[in-house]
Amino acid sequence: MNIRRWSVGVLAAALFVPGLTACNNSAADEPAAGGASAAPAAPADPKAALLASTTELSKGNFTFAMTGGEFNGSGTVHMPSKSAEMKMTGGDSDAEELSINMHLVFIDTDSWVKMEFTGPMADTIPGVKALKGKYQHLDRSKIKDVKDLQFDFSDVDPAGSEALTKAITDVRKTGEGTYEGTLDATKATGSDVLDVEIVKDLAGKAKAVPFTAKLDGQGRLTEFVVKVPAAGSSKAQDLKVTYADYGAATAVEQPSADQVVEASDQVYEMFKD
Repeated sequence: MNIRRWSVGVLAAALFVPGLTACNNSAADEPAAGGASAAPAAPADPKAALLASTTELSKGNFTFAMTGGEFNGSGTVHMPSKSAEMKMTGGDSDAEELSINMHLVFIDTDSWVKMEFTGPMADTIPGVKALKGKYQHLDRSKIKDVKDLQFDFSDVDPAGSEALTKAITDVRKTGEGTYEGTLDATKATGSDVLDVEIVKDLAGKAKAVPFTAKLDGQGRLTEFVVKVPAAGSSKAQDLKVTYADYGAATAVEQPSADQVVEASDQVYEMFKD
């Protein structure tokens, strides 16, 4: 799912629509450092160390956080239970009249979305009051072609850090487990940290974007920061992803039945557009 290109307006229009019926389905923030699974130490060569640092992510058992974009998010991936979640916050960068807190829960082929809007414009969105505190249940089999409301359990890293490390053009070790260098952003479009619009705005600067990275004592990636320079009307910004709790994440639970409403057919049709 691409959390960088969602806009508050699109989310409001797509999810808060009339025609929702009751559903009887049953069933945090910046992650702390740590982790339980074993992994070999990082290779001596800096580039090789960073390329190897994302291997443990493929096991799908970690927590993560992403900051610096239009949306800031944190969450959990737990492949043993085939579950994941993401919490996101964002706002209208132009007027600060509308902000949003969103919680997405993915369990196997099901997903649930809870959105809470605040600010002067919140009351103008249809259905906000009726759905306050509620999750909308989405049958992922009905939105299989809509990437933005799915979690790909065959590619479990929401940030796509492997793409970032493969795009590195120059790197040096600056301390124990710390690195810095440059990457070619045009070759990292598979990462959710750098989206197509950011790369487009960078133009000629995209070929050598600075970054820093941190690995733990077992050579696993714990932080990657892309230092996007100012370009055009866009200000310089640091886009950061962090990982923790390797092998020690916990299963994500689905919302209780009294918190859930079923998304209408109209919602699925809107997602297909």
